[in-house]
Amino acid sequence: MRLRQTPCIGICSTTYGDLICRGCKRFAHEVTGWNGYADAQRVAVWRRLSDLRDAAVAEFLRIEDETVLLEAAAALRIAPAPDWTGLSAAYEILRRTRGAPDLASLGLTRTRFAAEIAPQELFGAIDREFYARATAAYERNFRILAQ
Repeated sequence: MRLRQTPCIGICSTTYGDLICRGCKRFAHEVTGWNGYADAQRVAVWRRLSDLRDAAVAEFLRIEDETVLLEAAAALRIAPAPDWTGLSAAYEILRRTRGAPDLASLGLTRTRFAAEIAPQELFGAIDREFYARATAAYERNFRILAQ
């Protein structure tokens, strides 16, 4: 199974000077250099993004029934990527539905950390955590504040 051509989701903030894209969470130099990257470089970026995204989702959600979750993803025509996890599927489902999904019908429950977050705010909270983790990775790797 092949990766999508690019992690871009069409919401690029690097054109406005951000060092980390608020859409796909890649570093600005990865966005601009993507077309010249070798396959191994692209895979490394995809892996980092997947790990950061899944860790962010795990702060808020717990998978109770992965089969139900993956069936829901398939029903929404979300194609799994290599190294996909249930947490990856949960993120994509929430990103695409953006409403207040019935988590139980997706095979998910909230963690204690997410108990007080309104259902319609859940994806935003997860995405902000993903962005915070991407920012921390940038600052750790380049020793430059990503403001």
